[in-house]
Amino acid sequence: MLGGGGKLRAFVRALSGRRAAGGGHGEPFCRTHPARALLDRSGKVRLNPSSAATDLNGSMATVRRLLSTSQSSVDPKEMRKFQLLAHRWWDEQGEYSALHSMNDIRVPFIRDTVLNMGSAYQRGSPLSGVKILDVGCGGGLLSEPLGRLGASVTGIDPLEENIRAADQHKSFDPVLAKRIQYKCGSLEEIVEESVETFDVIVASEVVEHVADLEMFIKCCSQVLKPGGSLFITTINKTQLSYILGIVVAEKIAGIVPEGTHEWEKFVPPEELERLLEANSFSVKTVNGMLYNPLTGSWSWIESTSINYALHAVKSGDQAQTSQTEPLSEMESEQCSATAGTSV
Repeated sequence: MLGGGGKLRAFVRALSGRRAAGGGHGEPFCRTHPARALLDRSGKVRLNPSSAATDLNGSMATVRRLLSTSQSSVDPKEMRKFQLLAHRWWDEQGEYSALHSMNDIRVPFIRDTVLNMGSAYQRGSPLSGVKILDVGCGGGLLSEPLGRLGASVTGIDPLEENIRAADQHKSFDPVLAKRIQYKCGSLEEIVEESVETFDVIVASEVVEHVADLEMFIKCCSQVLKPGGSLFITTINKTQLSYILGIVVAEKIAGIVPEGTHEWEKFVPPEELERLLEANSFSVKTVNGMLYNPLTGSWSWIESTSINYALHAVKSGDQAQTSQTEPLSEMESEQCSATAGTSV
């Protein structure tokens, strides 16, 4: 669902013409936004009347808890943006439609990378036995397809509304109910109980919203096993990302609500790599991502000027260095069928 359709189509045509003239790969047109709690287009907050008081009390308690924490990667200002759309997570045509379509490339990216790191492939459950932490899980859009691939998934999010939405949707599938557990809290809050617990950590559309990126990366290193994988998708800090991700997407075309992003918090891949390498990680892959708002689809590109995905491995004595052969086309298709979501 796009706002400013005429302006948007004209801009895409102009941008496509410039790419064709230059012979380049082109840049992602806009920045999709992770679950951001904002007012709806009418400016009204839509709450279930029967649970409005409970929701409000829970929200305020969560914010007070995070504000009272002396050190936290969670930004309370960001949380206030995200609270109001928790009920919209599983509307594929709604505010989070781009996140739904992002699964078409991020799920195979995670799956194939983990399997090529040496995990034994099992038909129907290729990620069986793999413990995944989904940080900033929101309503479970990424947790669920990973769970369908056989992984044991723990999703954490500081917003109680998001956790309730994720738990409710998970309950529709008895298989997912056994494979996925959700917890309300921040990453640093689970460090003490989860030291070197997880094989994989996923932070998709999260790091550009944290209050303390260095602390966030340190906590990831602490809860990840040696040889474990960290997957991050985020947005670069460039002039182009400001023009397309904020000016065009928010202020002109209305693809995402105005105020969704703060350019100052965007993270260049070089900065992210530096922080990772300083915290026992080795960066293996950085891929550019392209979102086409006219087709609602994502694809991989060479340029990382707007969106990008990163894979890093935690070093250690137990780190796996051997690689298996890439998945065959048939195996990849079988895995994709297994991961398919049903809303």
